[in-house]
Amino acid sequence: MSLEYELLTQRYHRIREIEALGFKSYGQRFDFTHTLAQIVEQYGDKTAEQLEPRVEVKVCGRIQTIRRMGKAGFAHLLQGGEKLQIYVRKDAVDEKSYALYQLLDIGDIVGASGYLFRTRTGELSVHVEQLTFLAKTLLSMPEKWHGLEDVETRYRQRYLDLIANPEVRKTFYKRAKIISSFRRQLEDRGFVEVETPMMQPIFGGAAAKPFVTHHNTLDIDLYLRIAPELYLKRLVVGGLDRVYEINRNFRNEGISTKHNPEFTMLEFYQAYTDYRGLMDLSEELLRQTAIDVNGTTEFEFDGRKYDFARLRRFTMREAIVEFWRAGDKPTLDQLMDPEWLSRHSSKATAGEALVDLFERVAEPHLLDPTIVYEFPVEVSPLAKNNPDDPRFADRFEILVAGMEIGNAYTELNDPQEQRRRFEIQLAMRERGNEEAHQMDEDYIRALCYGMPPTAGEGIGIDRLTMLLTGSKSIRDVILFPLLRPEGEIGLLKQLRSLE
Repeated sequence: MSLEYELLTQRYHRIREIEALGFKSYGQRFDFTHTLAQIVEQYGDKTAEQLEPRVEVKVCGRIQTIRRMGKAGFAHLLQGGEKLQIYVRKDAVDEKSYALYQLLDIGDIVGASGYLFRTRTGELSVHVEQLTFLAKTLLSMPEKWHGLEDVETRYRQRYLDLIANPEVRKTFYKRAKIISSFRRQLEDRGFVEVETPMMQPIFGGAAAKPFVTHHNTLDIDLYLRIAPELYLKRLVVGGLDRVYEINRNFRNEGISTKHNPEFTMLEFYQAYTDYRGLMDLSEELLRQTAIDVNGTTEFEFDGRKYDFARLRRFTMREAIVEFWRAGDKPTLDQLMDPEWLSRHSSKATAGEALVDLFERVAEPHLLDPTIVYEFPVEVSPLAKNNPDDPRFADRFEILVAGMEIGNAYTELNDPQEQRRRFEIQLAMRERGNEEAHQMDEDYIRALCYGMPPTAGEGIGIDRLTMLLTGSKSIRDVILFPLLRPEGEIGLLKQLRSLE
């Protein structure tokens, strides 16, 4: 018999002993008067004298530690990332409560009624007058509550990670604040939140390989969305001038510290503006979000300090010139010369070659928050041409710490030009580019009804959370990242054997 199974057996049988005392083995309603965080906030600085007359409380939480000492003992409860000590003395509680205290294991969930006091060492505690049993833990807690370090376990058993590592809880609270901040800021500016299909007959709005599923009744293949863009712009055609969606996207591509096949984006579209208007709006949104989350525009990531107070701006060609390190710097004119570009890249078109050079030469060095604009039209199938140079699109990306966190452009609203762009993308697919855009005839039909001048943007919630929480991997900011199947755990067999 393994030690793990032996402990499981002991705890399972202990449930019967607890039930024999008259408690329900798995819970009942418990009306607490305070959360542990509220007690710490309201009474954490009170002296023993200031806790008189008695402050009666009812609290609950998971047992983090137990110290039994003869006819008395202590335990720490954990709830909502905060902990508080309770004190149980045999002559201060009823016989049933003290018998329960003797049967408790670390990890069990209990309720405690009593009053606040200071111990001899000065620790704020609850002097317990009654204990209530709420739930049993059958498995052992991590050996070090403040150090569940095995990465595989942390991601696979996120519930255990949240119990054991207080910093993880803070990360996901901050993630929630980021989303809340964006919602408030956009709605203050007149944007309305909408929902668009997650299963689509034609995938589009980005360059990515989709996941495919099948609808049995309709007998059609559908694609999990790679972006909500084309549906959101249909709504702009319909007269919703300012729309946004905080959406889950799915892309059938590699996994890395910056990529997860399922991820969250904020996408918003504003009629009667252009990509330069969104540059200014992006700075405002990111600056305020950082303040809402961390109280300042400054943050630290991977040992380096950053600031969202202001974003630098480069054209794509200017960025290549700025960070060129291999011999003589090219001129801006050379970076528009197809022959020169073909000598420095193996890509098929001048625009693709320019992007290739940017990604190799400049992108790794764009650490401080930066806006890069003027993208080649070949890689921007949904963006409007620059009126002064139609080889480029009015598009920008936001890069921080070498990561793209945002992508925006003035939307292409000419249906004939959109048709031509889709046809260019189809030609790229025929040359083997699986991520090139498909033809979407219904979207072109929507444009034929007239879409006002519009700009749209997507901001990656996961990567922004990485930056504002100092998390080095995207898996640290997604509650349940995609992992390989674990295989049989063996717990079911053990539980069956106990019946």
